[in-house]
Amino acid sequence: MAVLTIALSKGRIFEETRPLLLQAGIVLRDADVQSRQLRFASACGQFNLLVLRATDVPVFVAHGAADLGVVGKDVLMEHGGECLYEPLDLQVANCRLMVAEPIAPIVREFAQIKRVATKYEQVARRYFAELGQPVEVIKLYGSMELAPIVGLADVIVDVVDTGKTLQANGLKATDCIAHISSRLVVNKASMKLKHKTLQLLISRLADAVAAKRAASGSDV
Repeated sequence: MAVLTIALSKGRIFEETRPLLLQAGIVLRDADVQSRQLRFASACGQFNLLVLRATDVPVFVAHGAADLGVVGKDVLMEHGGECLYEPLDLQVANCRLMVAEPIAPIVREFAQIKRVATKYEQVARRYFAELGQPVEVIKLYGSMELAPIVGLADVIVDVVDTGKTLQANGLKATDCIAHISSRLVVNKASMKLKHKTLQLLISRLADAVAAKRAASGSDV
């Protein structure tokens, strides 16, 4: 059976995907997971795991450095997933991609174009263009909530989980751009060359997702 290389996003996605991998027969050694290694093999040796920044996962998969990967839908929306197969919603690391603004709006004198702070530059441009609203997008890589507070932007576009960080910084979510979850993505060439092995893994992961959904009593 062909050896598969799987690219996984660091952090929450990795932690929430690991139980699904286990149910699909991919056992990861605790010593490997807890180490600083970015590449290690599963216990059976049939799978190689790469632990990457989320934005790098589609790149590794698209260029064949990994056969498949797990990444948030927000990353695919921003960086493009057109050259990848997206066969399965793993329904983990769920959140929302939202527009948020100050609870008490800050009025900028002579302001004509709304300023939007976000790391999702392309998503924000598309969203506001569809609304017919001209905006100036300010690319930030973190601490988005500060932008309206210090007058850098009027609103932000960011992922929201509980909303507590927004509230703590005097912001409120207004519009939901998309519901986000982690997706399985597959290299198109690998799907042809390793079709049987990949289809078996996808089927096992789909069963694991269904079992988790059934256990939680969710219909989503």
